Amino acid sequence: MKINPTFSQLTPSYLFAEIANRVAAYKKANPGKKVISLGIGDVTRPLIKPAVDALIKASGEMGTAEGFRGYGPEQGYEFLRAALVKYYAGRGVTLATDEVFISDGAKSDLGNFLDIFPRGITALIPDPVYPAYVDGNIMSGNKIVYMDATPENGFLPMPEDVEGRADVIYLCSPNNPTGAAYTFEQLAVWVDYALKTGALIIYDAAYERFIQDEDCPHTVFSVPGARGCAVEICSFSKMAGFTGLRCGWTVVPHELQANSVNAAWLRRQCVKFNGVPYIVQRAAEAALTPEGLAAADKNIEYYRINARVIGAALDSMGIRYYGGKNSPYIWMQCGMPSWEYFDKLLNNAQIVGTPGAGFGKNGEGFFRLTAFGGAGNTVEAAQRLLKLK
Repeated sequence: MKINPTFSQLTPSYLFAEIANRVAAYKKANPGKKVISLGIGDVTRPLIKPAVDALIKASGEMGTAEGFRGYGPEQGYEFLRAALVKYYAGRGVTLATDEVFISDGAKSDLGNFLDIFPRGITALIPDPVYPAYVDGNIMSGNKIVYMDATPENGFLPMPEDVEGRADVIYLCSPNNPTGAAYTFEQLAVWVDYALKTGALIIYDAAYERFIQDEDCPHTVFSVPGARGCAVEICSFSKMAGFTGLRCGWTVVPHELQANSVNAAWLRRQCVKFNGVPYIVQRAAEAALTPEGLAAADKNIEYYRINARVIGAALDSMGIRYYGGKNSPYIWMQCGMPSWEYFDKLLNNAQIVGTPGAGFGKNGEGFFRLTAFGGAGNTVEAAQRLLKLK
């Protein structure tokens, strides 16, 4: 049996798998050392109480003849889709429930959405970027054109940085790994560009709940015209701590190519996806209530404080960095090859971060730290950083 030849074009090891391997080797060789992870962007705060209560209640329902549910709708239960429509209404955006599709997380849909397009399309992807964008397109046999995200453009490439045209455009705001967030004005330029060229924007809004700047939109659909050129993929993982539950959503407006994109995505999901568990969707619904959002925002503020702690240490060291305000990521200049800095930080301070080179060629010389650790560990990590001064 032959393997899809596109897999041979992938890098030998997924970025975070390589990090895990190196950390495991270090721990094995140094069993007495306490390693603090500020690397992979996994949350650490307990699941919010409204979601836990909903899980318990829904689990109880499943244990009764009256409340038991088997296969659910592939596009998600109506109650959760309606809750998300209400959530967007709070952002000033009107959606129909059949434009909202529930998924098991943003990462899945970012790759799976390519199923509805022909193989060999051209994808425009920023560099540096979350590596799943790149690998998903490589697996699909697509052509990738990179647009440079650098300090000179605030790590927010614009259409004037693009050569040629693309079929799909990946935008992530707030960005992973750089923490940069597009303004309304900047996104309006992208929307205008996509409408003129016929490209589809795949907008990753997984970190939208972290946005603090008023001129940065929480959804691409706040921009006039976006319904005609964009889909939005989002997640409960970072906004409500669902990394272990797995639940997200994708918005596919009817205006996209006379509804064929919406219909194609629905068909794809019905064939290849059996839906998110009922109890998880009830937990997600609870996370969108006023009580749930308040609890989620309390956790987000906890991570923001962590980001300020890390930022203060870097300021004291005179190290330039980006992010940390509208996102949980701190994108710092490391002054050496990023994998070399990874080893230095691990061996000399027992801190794990993410080498910028793992996010693309423009990530070389940079290093990503996350604010998702525990407060005590974050303070300790900051103190260790200062000792490397």
